[in-house]
Amino acid sequence: MGPSNCFIEAAQVGRNKFARKVDKDVHYGTAGFREKAEVLDHIIYRMGLLAVLRAKHKNATIGLMITASHNPEPDNGVKLIDPRGEMLEASWEKIASKLANASDDDLETVLNDIVSSENIDMSNEGSVFIGRDTRPSSPRLAAAAVSGVTAMCGRAQDYAVVTTPMLHFFVACRNAGAEATEGAYRAKLSAAFNKLCARVKPSGHYKPHVVFDGANGVGALKMKELAGYLSNNLTVDIHNEGSGKLNHMCGADYVKVQQRAPEGVPASPGARCVSVDGDADRLVYFFTGEDGAFHLLDGDRIATLVAGYLMELVRASGLAINLGLVQTAYANGGSTHYIADVLKVPVACAKTGVKFLHEKALEFDIGVYFEANGHGTVIASEKTSRLIKDAISKAEVPPGQRAAAEQLADVFDVINQTVGDALSDLLLVETILRSKGWDARDWLGTYADLPNRQLKVTVQDRRVVQTTDAERVCVSPEGLQSKIDELVAKFERGRAFVRPSGTEDVVRVYAEADSQRSADRLAALVAAAVHQVAGGVGDAPAVP
Repeated sequence: MGPSNCFIEAAQVGRNKFARKVDKDVHYGTAGFREKAEVLDHIIYRMGLLAVLRAKHKNATIGLMITASHNPEPDNGVKLIDPRGEMLEASWEKIASKLANASDDDLETVLNDIVSSENIDMSNEGSVFIGRDTRPSSPRLAAAAVSGVTAMCGRAQDYAVVTTPMLHFFVACRNAGAEATEGAYRAKLSAAFNKLCARVKPSGHYKPHVVFDGANGVGALKMKELAGYLSNNLTVDIHNEGSGKLNHMCGADYVKVQQRAPEGVPASPGARCVSVDGDADRLVYFFTGEDGAFHLLDGDRIATLVAGYLMELVRASGLAINLGLVQTAYANGGSTHYIADVLKVPVACAKTGVKFLHEKALEFDIGVYFEANGHGTVIASEKTSRLIKDAISKAEVPPGQRAAAEQLADVFDVINQTVGDALSDLLLVETILRSKGWDARDWLGTYADLPNRQLKVTVQDRRVVQTTDAERVCVSPEGLQSKIDELVAKFERGRAFVRPSGTEDVVRVYAEADSQRSADRLAALVAAAVHQVAGGVGDAPAVP
C-alpha cells in the first residue's frame, strides 16, 4: 500500500472507529499524554500513527507505552520511546500535540504535513513495540495503538503487560541488534547481580531480604519473576500483588507524599522495605523504627548512595573518568552538602523533570541522576565503557585496578541506562548495601536531611512567574526574587525557591531551614510574597 493510501486509510479508521471524544486540547509532556481513560482512545490511536512516522523517520524501532504510572487507576496515558530507549525528542512533542488535537476531518492533512516537514522516507519500515500496564483500560487502549500502527502501514509487536523500563530496554536492544525479550532483560540484570554478590558475602548489619510493595501493579508481577533468578542472594517478600486498586494507598508516590508505610505491607520494626509505582519506574525505600517512627529513604538518598559507591570504584580503578551527580532544586540541602563536601562528588543542578536530569547527566562520563520521587538511573558514556573494557583486558593494569574495573562493568550490567527502572535500581541499591554491610538504619545515618516544607499558591496566570538557573532564581515578576533573598537571609541554613506548575495556575514554593518550625515559617512567608507580587487568588497564605 502506498503512502497516500496509508494516510487515507488512517483518516478513515480515525473517523469511523476513533473519533475525538472531547474538544479540550491536550499537550504532550515529560510523561506523554495523561487523561481519564475513557477519553484516550483517539489520542492513543493517533500516537500509533505517529509512532510509525517516527520509526520511518529514524529508520529504527520506536516504543509506545500505555500507562499513567503513579496516577489513580481510572487514568491512563501514552508515551513514545526513541531508538536508544530514551524519551521522545522534544521537537516531536509539539508534533504529537498537534496530531492529538487535530479535528477528525483534518487528520489526513496533518499526517501529510508531518511527513513533508520532517522529510520522512515512507519506504522505511515502521516498526513499533507496544507495552501496557495492568489498568483495566490498558488492553482496549493497546488495541487502539495497534490499529493506528496497522493503519499507517507499520508493524506492531505487542509485548502485552510489561514495566515501562522494560519496554525502553526492548527498544534499545532491538536497535542495537541485541535480543529484545523479557528473558534477556531478566538474564542481564540477574547475572550481573549474582556476580557482584559472589564478590562479597553478607556482613555487618546487612540481611539479604526486602519487603516489597508492588502498588498492585506490573512491578509485583515482574519482581516475582525476577526473584526466581537471584540464586538466594536476595529474597523478596512481595505484597500488594494486584488484588487491590492500582496505586491506592500504596506505591512509591503514596509513600513519598504521605510519609507513611503503604497499606497491605506487614513489616517488623527495622525491616528494609521498598515501594515501586504503577509502572515500576520509581523506587523508594523505607523502614519503621522500634519506636514506631516512619523513616523514608527517597531518591535523594538513593542518589547519594549510588554516587558515593561509584566514585569509590572509579578511584580504585585509576581510570580518568569524570563522575557527577545531577539533582533538581528540590533535592534536600543535606544531601547536596554530603555528596559534595563529604564524598567529594561533583554536583550539578537541572530543571525539574526527568528529561532535564537525563540531558544534564550526559555531560559527565558517568552521570547519576535521581528525582526525590525515586525515578532515576546512571548513564555511562562510550568513553567510559571503552576505558573499563581496556582496563579489564590489558595485562599491564595492576590487579587491584583491574578488579575495580571488573566490578564497574558488572555494576553497569545491573543498571538500566535507558530510563529509571525500579527493579534494576533495587538490585543496584542491594549490591551497595551488601558491599558496605549496611542495613537501612546505617544508610539513613549517613547524613541528616534539612527540615523542609512545600506549599503552592493559586495565581491568576502562572506564566507571570519565570525562572532561570535550573529554576533556582526567579526573574519575573520583578522584585519577587529580591524579596525571597531577603526572607531567606533571616533563617539559619535557609533556602527557598519558587517555580510555576507545568499543568495548573499555581506557583510551587519550596523552603528549608535548620528546624521544621523555621522551614514552615519561611515557606509561608515566601508564599505570601508570591501571592502579593504574582497575582494571587483568594486569601493570602497564613504565616505561622
